[in-house]
Order: sequence, then structure tokens, then C-alpha cells
Amino acid sequence: MSYTALRVMEKGAEASFETVDLKPLEAGQVSIEVEYSCLNFKDALGVTASSPIMRTLPCTAGIDLAGVVTESRDERYAPGDKVLACGANLGELYDGGLAEMAQVDGESLVALPDDFSTREAMIYGTAGFTAALAMVKLLRNEQSPDLGPIAVTGATGGVGSIAIALLSNAGFAPAAITRKLDQAEYLTGLGAAEVVDATDCGKPEGALMKPRWGGAIDNLGGDMLAWLIATTRPHGNIASIGLAQSMKLNTTVAPFLLRGINLLGIHSVDIPTALRQGTWARIFGDWRLADPERFVHQTISLQDVPAACRKLMDGQVHGRYLVKMG
Repeated sequence: MSYTALRVMEKGAEASFETVDLKPLEAGQVSIEVEYSCLNFKDALGVTASSPIMRTLPCTAGIDLAGVVTESRDERYAPGDKVLACGANLGELYDGGLAEMAQVDGESLVALPDDFSTREAMIYGTAGFTAALAMVKLLRNEQSPDLGPIAVTGATGGVGSIAIALLSNAGFAPAAITRKLDQAEYLTGLGAAEVVDATDCGKPEGALMKPRWGGAIDNLGGDMLAWLIATTRPHGNIASIGLAQSMKLNTTVAPFLLRGINLLGIHSVDIPTALRQGTWARIFGDWRLADPERFVHQTISLQDVPAACRKLMDGQVHGRYLVKMG
């Protein structure tokens, strides 16, 4: 049996559509008929050859997938089961989800509850999982609404949008920091208590500035993260989840020693199975968001993915691209 996949074939090349033959499953692997995938900034980097995301070539793009098991050599999964896979080095070291079929290590899978569709799973995807993982770490570190508003940078993106909704539902006051002020209504509709012009932020003027934020979820890194560190109130926590601005960080130990703030690194790829399963259990349960379709920018076909990735790279998108197979 063969299927269509969006693959990067060689170093420096953009992704192309290829016909791939299904291989015999190895022990512990599961074959999945992919129903939905989604697009993340990391996917766009790889598909457009903007960054060497794939560390094994050739490689099928797509760090997320959800679908139905067709064959299994993992006793935890059987044909007909609905499953998702996010991160776990898919689309980097292993063939990913931008394909009609996928063959995945069962350890990377999460079973979907009966009332949770594959479409809803991909509305969350890695973006929603990362936002939820940031919430898990903030709460473990005793972040509370009493500490003050939570700044969210990259607020109109997939991670930022879902983070705002999760924070609001948990009783926090999220402050959406964005350059896209024309999206203020969208952001307040998600639960943002205020929308802050990003051009007024991200300018560190010393190691310690006037405290403003109870904490933060940062997608940008660079000067924005340095500014958040300098302006976070005593004992606040900052979850660092992205480097869209820069991977460099120019700060001092002063905010950590004199205000007791905490910088929490969020890595959603190689994490313990119990943490992955537990975080998804929260998404399936008490953190499940009402009206998830509001996060969907557009539902597209597999053939539409390259053009959509270029729009993602140009910053033209708010919310999530869903990719529907078939």
C-alpha cells in the first residue's frame, strides 16, 4: 500500500509531495490513517527550507497528527482506536503527520476519549499541549492570580491564543502582548483582560524595572524575554516556550536574587510519558476549552500546506491551521 506525504528529501530543499510505501511494522509500532494534522511554526520552518528542522532525511514533515489505528504491534492499541501524536521528534527525526498515513512508535501515542474527535485533538496539537504544559509548570511553581496579570507574548499565535484561554479559565488575568492590535476583539474574546501594544514592550532598560507582571508565558525570547524578567513582580514565574524573536538572552541574576522570580523552560518533545499523558488528561478533562473552533484560522487540504506555511512565516495568521486529509 502506498500513500501521499509531504517530505523534505535533501538538505536545503523545500518539502515536496511524494508517494511512500507502507513498511512492515516493527515491534512497538502502530500504523495510523491520519484524519487531521495541523501547522506549527516549526513545521513552516521545515517545509519552506527556512531552517534545517529535519535531522534525518528524507523525512515527512509535520510534528502533529491524529487519526485511527489500522494496524498495531503495541498491545496498548488496536485497529479502530482514535489516537494522537504530538512532538516526540515527529517531523524531525521520524516521519511526521503531514501525510495520509503514519507509522509511529506506540510510546509516542495518546489515546483519545470517545467524546474527543481527531479534529479537536489537532485544534490543540503541539501548540495547545505546550500552552497546557506551561500551565502545569506555572501551577507547580505556585503561580496564583494574586501575584498579578500574566503577560502572554505572541498572543495571536496558536500557543498564545490557547494560553490566554487556559489562563482566563483558571482565574488569571492574561495580558495579550501583540503588534496586531486589529486582533484585539479576537484576543479579548479568548479571555484577555487587556491587550498591550508590543511596540511599547520588549525594551529592557536595566536588570530591574518597575514590577508589572505576576508572571508570563513568552513565545519570543531575546529582548522581550529580558524585559519580562526585568518587569516581573517578586516570586512570579515566566514560562519560556519559544524563540521567535531571538534565542539570545541578555539579563543578569538580579531579578532572580532580589525578586525571587523563576524562569521555567518548556520543552514539549522529549518529556516523560507520565507528564505527557497527565497533561493531555487535563486537556481532555477540566482544561477542555469551550468552542474550540474559535481557534481555527482555516481548515486546509494537504495540498494547501506549502502555501499556508509561507503565510505562517510571513506572520499573516492568527489562530490555527488545521489540515484535513482525504
